[in-house]
Amino acid sequence: MLRPGPGKKVGIYVSEDQQYHGMAAYASILDFLFFHGVSGATVTRGIAGFGADHHLHTDRLVDLAAKLPVKVEFIEVAEKIEQLLPKLEQMAGTGLIEIQDTIVVKPAEKKQKQRATTEAPSLKRESKAKMMRIYVGENDKWNGKPLYEAIVQALRAHDIAGVTVYRGILGYGANRRIHKDAALNLSHDRPILLSVVDTEEKLNAFMPLLDEMLQQGLVVLSDADVIKYTHDYKQAERRQETGV
Repeated sequence: MLRPGPGKKVGIYVSEDQQYHGMAAYASILDFLFFHGVSGATVTRGIAGFGADHHLHTDRLVDLAAKLPVKVEFIEVAEKIEQLLPKLEQMAGTGLIEIQDTIVVKPAEKKQKQRATTEAPSLKRESKAKMMRIYVGENDKWNGKPLYEAIVQALRAHDIAGVTVYRGILGYGANRRIHKDAALNLSHDRPILLSVVDTEEKLNAFMPLLDEMLQQGLVVLSDADVIKYTHDYKQAERRQETGV
């Protein structure tokens, strides 16, 4: 939590079309900061600029309009930045990261707390893992967005290996109310199942944040054997960066 006193201002500069795990790099960085408890962050879009490749990008050129510079800026204490920096360097790719000393005069109020983890995805071909099943309602919310979407974003920001969301057609929970898929009923609250797979250590590290997000619902853990997990996303990203 930020307090008045010395701090660090971090600026991360990436290209607007730069990707990380199939998503805009600046958006992935923002999700990472949000779900790791950073006090606040701002994304700004430039109207012109150039980088290490010395290519000029400007919104006056239609073909380059999607390659404008984007800056993600946030302020935190030095210890927190040191913890997050290795992952941020990976996410920034060919972009630039700067850190400046600053003084926090009045910190913004913090409404949520999240636990941090910066480990890389750890699943490999043929390994032991855990499967987590999370049962929520379709109408459940967290910070104004559908709860199941927020959980997926939080899992992604914590480098959980994979998650799939299923929408049920009929079910009931602890309140004994029937939830069903009714084509002519727009007020239904269908059951939602999120199926998550990763190592026991990473899922346990994610559990405190899940406890905070999940006001009602059910979470089940079971053993799983990973038979095949082969997608080389790092190689795919390298191909995308080079245009191959």
